[in-house]
Amino acid sequence: MSAVGRLKQVDHLHQIMSVETATLEDLGRELGEKIAESPEHEAFVEANEAVENDAEAQEMIREFETLRHEFMVDREAGRADRESMREVKQAQRELHALPVMEEYLDAQEALQERLESVNIAISEELAVDFGGEAGGCCQD
Repeated sequence: MSAVGRLKQVDHLHQIMSVETATLEDLGRELGEKIAESPEHEAFVEANEAVENDAEAQEMIREFETLRHEFMVDREAGRADRESMREVKQAQRELHALPVMEEYLDAQEALQERLESVNIAISEELAVDFGGEAGGCCQD
């Protein structure tokens, strides 16, 4: 086969690969759109907006984040104690007990379960744990 013939063959293969890649990207976008339209995602978005618009929840989130940050700094410096850890856990329990936060956490869990089922469906076809190992370099 001549050099021109080989170049045409390589160009043809490149075009096929480009079409397949575009198709896969299109499927990825379509999957993203379908997930965004799912009841689980819509419930999560609504629950997230409810938390963002709830003054009490926002104040408790700020308090929790401050306590957690202080605990982490103290832990890094070797000054953390069990009492400060208990304070962080208590603040988290109080935050999670708010009805608006309970709804948010339930919606988040439902969305995570749905995304895991999508991950499983993709992984079955690839014979690899797509979410767990696709980004890894050297797996044992």
